[in-house]
Amino acid sequence: MREKNIWERIRNSSNCRVLILNLILTLCLNLLLEFTERRSVGEVITFVQERTFVFLYNGFIIFLCFSIVFLVRKRIFAYVFISGCWILVAIANGVVLSDRKTPFTAVDLTLVKSVLPILGSYLEVWQILGIVILLVVGTGALVCLYLYSPEDKRSRHLVTEVLCTAVTVVCFCAVTYVGVGKGMLIKKFDNLIAGYKDYGVAYGFCVTAIDTGIDRPINYSRETVNRIKKKVKKAEKKQKEAKKAGVVRQPNIIFIQLESFFDATTVKNLNISEDPIPTFHKIQKEYTSGYLKVPVYGAGTINTEFEVITGMNIDYFGTGEYPYRSILHKTTCDSIAYWLKEKKYASSVIHNNNASFYDRDAVFSNLGFDNFISIENMDIESRNEAGWAKDSVLTRYIMDTLQQTEKKDIIYTISVQGHGDYPTDDQSNSPITVSGEGLSQSYLNQFTYYVNQTREMDDFIKALTEKLSDYPEDVMVIAYGDHLPGMNLENKDLKNDSKYETPYFIWDNFGYNKANKKKESCKVEAWQLASKVLGEVGIYNGFLNKYHQTMQSSEKYRKNLKLLQYDMLYGSDFVREGKKPLEPTKVNYSLDPVEITEIKECEDSYLLIGNNFTDASRVFVNGVKVASEKQSSGVLKISKKAVKEGDKITVHQVSVTNENITLNQSEEYEFRKDKVRLLYKNLYDE
Repeated sequence: MREKNIWERIRNSSNCRVLILNLILTLCLNLLLEFTERRSVGEVITFVQERTFVFLYNGFIIFLCFSIVFLVRKRIFAYVFISGCWILVAIANGVVLSDRKTPFTAVDLTLVKSVLPILGSYLEVWQILGIVILLVVGTGALVCLYLYSPEDKRSRHLVTEVLCTAVTVVCFCAVTYVGVGKGMLIKKFDNLIAGYKDYGVAYGFCVTAIDTGIDRPINYSRETVNRIKKKVKKAEKKQKEAKKAGVVRQPNIIFIQLESFFDATTVKNLNISEDPIPTFHKIQKEYTSGYLKVPVYGAGTINTEFEVITGMNIDYFGTGEYPYRSILHKTTCDSIAYWLKEKKYASSVIHNNNASFYDRDAVFSNLGFDNFISIENMDIESRNEAGWAKDSVLTRYIMDTLQQTEKKDIIYTISVQGHGDYPTDDQSNSPITVSGEGLSQSYLNQFTYYVNQTREMDDFIKALTEKLSDYPEDVMVIAYGDHLPGMNLENKDLKNDSKYETPYFIWDNFGYNKANKKKESCKVEAWQLASKVLGEVGIYNGFLNKYHQTMQSSEKYRKNLKLLQYDMLYGSDFVREGKKPLEPTKVNYSLDPVEITEIKECEDSYLLIGNNFTDASRVFVNGVKVASEKQSSGVLKISKKAVKEGDKITVHQVSVTNENITLNQSEEYEFRKDKVRLLYKNLYDE
């Protein structure tokens, strides 16, 4: 009888009901997460059947989160909050997969600031408004729920509740240990998309949150790094002796990173009415070219960019990690800009999108760049249907940079025109048309839009190389795609059998790459590209550059590369021992200064006459922003009420994402009434 009473008490206890509810919610949320990943009930069932342990382990992760309910009195609030978080992960994963084709990761939570300014390119106004309303309502509801939800007033068995939670944690750790030890779970995904598919959304999301940085190699020490340094020095000496002495060229070097660019004619079963990239193909035939192995598909531009600029392999970092959003905020990093500073090169980045996208405004200083010309300091004349600035504008700023810097230049150009999301509406009036059997019309419309964008990007390459052909200094141009577009392409859909390869070429105006073009197509990793380019013109500065140029045939080439990356970013930087540490640069955001030259009066307004005004120009009077209107690149309009005698006026180029951040500004202009000229009088005089 006593045993029956004990069982009745356990069955009727609140903790028992909490346990049952936790299990039910865990199952429902786990299934929801997997459905948003797979978009098919059948695929979810197959996953549960074939990967039962993994599915249950994902459920254990969610169940572990719910174990906190045992310890709180406001249990309804805890349930809503925890369930809501996992539901948001599920929804975000579904949305992100639709747009960029890669899963939602914990790292994406750090990218909110970069994403907000471009929401208009992906969502309609009503959709953005709906999201804002939902967020406001949801936040308000959570606050109200916390304040007014009932507390569990029943007597509590604190020891029992803590014990339940502790047992859950211990069991979870034990299962994790066994799962990893038996190979049923892995610590790191080589491929993020496959990782989520094979190991579940909850586990994948947690791995991207925990797995960051570069793991310390077991053999990391000063002695190990010094041994590598000696090997590189010895190999470099042999290499130089093997080569005939000759004049080392030091050309201007221009990288062109083309957004979502690839050769659409390599897609099987896709019929394109004409060659979308004729200039690119022509240069590929005549100059050094091939395929670039990139680390991302459909999105993640900055990881390809990171590899090319630094010579570091992104595979050694955490799953789904963006070094631009993590370590490069804290420390300087060896890069092509630093390598070429030793050769007295001026280093610049040119990008026809906002400076803060992916935190580039915070990172390029730690990568050693002197100048960063972004859209805030560009006069953008045309945009495409998706709202991105067209790449044709880049030619002007590349040529300006070459002409205005007295030194040789390394210019890293980042294109944006090919960026998604690609419209699904009718594109039948486009110059280039696309067809294909078994493909939906909306998909064909997207590809039609895309190939017409690549034609315009190709025209940009043509205009730039034509201008540079007659440039009085030696110039090399290295153009490549950062990744394939997010168009649901798989390896089997492509003639080159890899969705992680984009075309590249190395062009120059002094005949080197044309004379030395290899017959076979050359494949190169993104992190090897810069060293390949510099090696061709005899530039061996920078330790990682030398390492790639001399040690590729070494058996421990990749293993030692990981060790060197750890040393430079997370270790003691033994590589630079005895040398000055890398210092961050003070980045200049415009080579053409913003300036006010005079003020004219017209009716109820003053016109600030000057140079290099853009859509990001804002007028400040005595340090306070006043309403202004851009009339042209040389005229800004303000109210007469905004200024008075003796006021100091400046024009600030503000960040597109945050107008409280000034990238660069004009010198002060003192307002004096006797200097102001009437606009109608000037016109009459003229």
